[in-house]
Formats: sequence, C-alpha cells, structure tokens
Amino acid sequence: MDEAGTIRVALAGALGRMGQVALEALRREEDIAICGLLVRRADEEAERRLSASGAVYDDPERLLDTEKPDVWLDLTGPESVVRHVDLALSRGVRAVVGATGYTDEDVRRWDEMARQRQVGAAVCPNFAIGALLMMRFAREAARFLPRAEIIELHHDGKRDKPSGTSLRTKAMMEVDYDVPIHSVRLPGLVAHQEVIFGGAGEVLTIRHDSLSRESFMPGLILAVRRVMTLRTLVYGLDKLLW
Repeated sequence: MDEAGTIRVALAGALGRMGQVALEALRREEDIAICGLLVRRADEEAERRLSASGAVYDDPERLLDTEKPDVWLDLTGPESVVRHVDLALSRGVRAVVGATGYTDEDVRRWDEMARQRQVGAAVCPNFAIGALLMMRFAREAARFLPRAEIIELHHDGKRDKPSGTSLRTKAMMEVDYDVPIHSVRLPGLVAHQEVIFGGAGEVLTIRHDSLSRESFMPGLILAVRRVMTLRTLVYGLDKLLW
C-alpha cells in the first residue's frame, strides 16, 4: 500500500471471462491500483488488449519481483492457481483466490505460510453475496429436514466439477448422511445452484443464480480490501461478512 493508502493489486487471469470483468471493476475503485496483469502468453494481442490497464506479464515470479503488489488476485484455473499462490505467499504478498482446483492440503499449507509471514489470504469459492446467503440458509434448513441433494450448473468452460461452491455448501450443512452433488455444464449458463431438501410430504428448494459475472464483483472488491487487515487465511467470503 502506498502513502496515499492505495492497494496495489496483481491480477492473474486477466484475459479470462472472470478476469476481464474483474479488471473493469477494479479500475473503477479509487483506492485500488492494478500494478500487473498475468496472462498465459504476453504476446502482441495481450499487450494490445491490456496495456492500457497495466503492465502485462506471463511469468508470475517476474511480476511479483518487479511490481511488488500488496495483493495477488488469482482468477486463473486448476493448472496454475496452486503455484501462483505458493509464490505470492512465499514473498509475503497477500492472496485473494477466486480460482478453484486446489486441495484441502493446499489450503492448510497456505494457512501456515500466511501465519508465518503475518499476511492475509482469502480463499473464496464464490464471491456472490447471494450465494453466501444460499449456503447459510441451506445450513439452517439441514437442521430440520432429513435428506438433501445439490445440483450445481455452470457454463461449459468450467473445467472442475463439482464446483467449489457446492463442496463448500455440503461442508457447511454438517449432516450425518452423504449429500449427492450433481454437476451440469452447458453453454448459456453462468453459475447456478439448487439445494433440494426432502421431508415427509414436502420439498424445500433453495436456489441462487448468478446471471452475469458482475454479481461477483462486490464480494471480490470486499475481499481485496479486507485481506489487507488479515494476518492469517480465511476460507469463504462469509468469514469476512459475519
């Protein structure tokens, strides 16, 4: 953070669908400055599309060492997120993780690294405030209804399944039976989830729909700001809300 209190953010995955929306959202915030953009290939096309928003890199180590960001915001994918966050935390750079594909062991290691270096990290399976409420309501309903199943539906470009949100929902429900998760990947979808509860003569459905990636931006911006105040890792944006 500079003398004016501006948070310097490195955005990994800047040319992805989520990354492009996040880039525009970050640019609108007066207290946030984009100091580096990570892409798979920093070729002429990437430079043409992104150079007005910040320096473009395809090497995460070079970005970290050159720009020295306050926050590493990772919106990449399973093939790269673990290496990126390891690199950021090893250099004492705070991390906000919106990508999926990491394991429980990765989260435990990141938590240890954050504690050792006294820097914050926020691992967020979902940035949408409505999705967090859906998970909270599902946890409450699980106390009263005997069975449940989860259906998660995403765009056909999402490679991991089940989704991080569905796994997080299942964990939060804390039931003593297995909750099946059904994954759907189709063009036209963005991010949607239903938790369906069955009881004697009744069915309760709790559903959340993200109709555009703009739905994730208020939570993403909140995480970038709040991670500056943390000295350890939190899992789930809900930890920053209540």
